[in-house]
Amino acid sequence: MIDLRSDTVTKPTEAMRRAMASAEVGDDVYGEDPTVNALEKRAAEVLGKEAALFVPTGTMGNTIAVKLHTEPGNEVICDDRAHVLDWELAMTAWFSGCLVRAVPTGNGIMTWAQIEAHIKPGNGFYAPTALVTIEHTHNMHGGTLYELASIDEICDRAHERGLKVHIDGARIFNASVASGHSVARIAQKADTVMFCLSKGLGAPVGSMLVGTATAIAKGRGLRKRLGGGMRQSGMLAAAGLIALEEMPKRLHEDHANAKWIAEGLAKIPGLALDPEKVRTNIVVFDIADTGLTFAELSAKLKAKGVLISTAGGTRARAVTHLNVSRKDCETALQVMEEVLAVCAPKVI
Repeated sequence: MIDLRSDTVTKPTEAMRRAMASAEVGDDVYGEDPTVNALEKRAAEVLGKEAALFVPTGTMGNTIAVKLHTEPGNEVICDDRAHVLDWELAMTAWFSGCLVRAVPTGNGIMTWAQIEAHIKPGNGFYAPTALVTIEHTHNMHGGTLYELASIDEICDRAHERGLKVHIDGARIFNASVASGHSVARIAQKADTVMFCLSKGLGAPVGSMLVGTATAIAKGRGLRKRLGGGMRQSGMLAAAGLIALEEMPKRLHEDHANAKWIAEGLAKIPGLALDPEKVRTNIVVFDIADTGLTFAELSAKLKAKGVLISTAGGTRARAVTHLNVSRKDCETALQVMEEVLAVCAPKVI
């Protein structure tokens, strides 16, 4: 199978497997796993923050961040297709007791003007706003990017209003490669940042939450409450260290492959997308004019050895990663052409 469903399907490299097999371990809940400690120290350095916390998943990292910055009854501002809103089982409500105030954007990128219009004061009538979360890159909108000046403005203005800012940076290294800005510069003004080791960076498991030493110390207790104390997790952290140090260097290959796929898809009748908007490793395209539902199209592609995922409604998604070569992309595009050539509605 050529698996374009997500970069979560990546397999650990041979170097990761060797590092996992020989990793020095201890009990991380006691703070005694040297490999986890090394990963957390290095992650904080790379992101330019005081401290970092190794967590099993990005969802847990985001959940902890929201809890760190809010009290029950607060509001959290995010865009209307954000991962924290749509894909994390309402943890903002369930764990933090907060209401999400969703901002319609069309591309996942909020402006400060849009955010400011949704800020609620604590005046006895409204649930007061406490936190702004931004997603960079944005998953469901095809890996879209905030401009650095916009991130800075959001952080500066939010802090002036007494609000915290969290970046859901699951793919922040993709954002860094595409924008030319270091992850530390992107994260500079944010209060916390979560990023995944297990997506484009290829580690088998794990994400990192970075922030101040005080916040991360509190976050460690929240991780335990959520069941994230993993004991001898140095074997996982060993792969994470390689992911952090080595794998960002090859992300440009995924971006080039995604762009190539997008340009090819744009030429197929019935598919709608703008290849110029594809800047990272996610391609979202509309299949409405093919006359097929997503379930029908995905089944036909799967029968020919290609897997894609849904982006909701009539939108489909293809994600490139380290286990998809340019040859795989060529084959996948050929299969798409073959399937839609048979299914294309006749023009009268």
